[in-house]
Amino acid sequence: MHIQLKLRALGKNNLLPINYQYPISAVIYKIINSADKEYAKFLHDTGYKKQDSHKAFKFFTFSDLAFPFQVVGDRLRMTGAEATLHIAFHLPPTAEKFITGLFLNQQILIADKRSGVDFQITEVTVAEERPLNDEHNEVLLNLLSPIVSGKKEKFEYYQFLSPDDPDFTTMLIHNWKEKFDTLYGLGAAAAEMSAVQISIVPNKLPPRSRLLTIKQGTPEETKVRAWYNYRLKVVAPAKALRVLLNTGCGIYNSTIGCGCVYM
Repeated sequence: MHIQLKLRALGKNNLLPINYQYPISAVIYKIINSADKEYAKFLHDTGYKKQDSHKAFKFFTFSDLAFPFQVVGDRLRMTGAEATLHIAFHLPPTAEKFITGLFLNQQILIADKRSGVDFQITEVTVAEERPLNDEHNEVLLNLLSPIVSGKKEKFEYYQFLSPDDPDFTTMLIHNWKEKFDTLYGLGAAAAEMSAVQISIVPNKLPPRSRLLTIKQGTPEETKVRAWYNYRLKVVAPAKALRVLLNTGCGIYNSTIGCGCVYM
């Protein structure tokens, strides 16, 4: 399920960190924790693990924050009071009322150690799901946040790939299948995802990259290369496609909201 949050800044001269993505992830965990501490702790500390694997997934992602701004060094100064954020969760339809009630009217702080903005969540809207064919769908996906595609090098570090690398879409499919296996059991992807496809659909201008920083200014600081300004053509059955839409495309989905896509 996808929800759209409308936010209103509560102060003036509001300065957001340019790397606001990791703080947003922390806000989502905090809101979930306010309703279900055990589930929030499970998501943060453990996540969903595939059988016989140490890799874990959190099964949510979120968009870039949409708002008018001016760049001031490594800060974004809001030039208006309104902002919009999309969040995708892989949850059953019965959870929709729970989720909308969880977020509505919350007061949140998106900040790092130097600056931040207090927001009120003024509206929560659940996006209507498009009907899908159980066996075969060919759709164009638009990006609400940049996508990170990577393959592990030795010592467990990622080599980040660009959209002109043939392994870019190969690794997107690999990650997608891992999520499907984790949700539905080992081997499930072999039957449901044997014919899935992802291809790049270019815009008029070439794809562009963005360097995102996690935990900026701390000993745990990590830099991630993400790509945007293109679309994806995806072929998949309904069950697999909903996993992609609800959990995100590529890696770093829940950590910094990469790979948030919609039809």
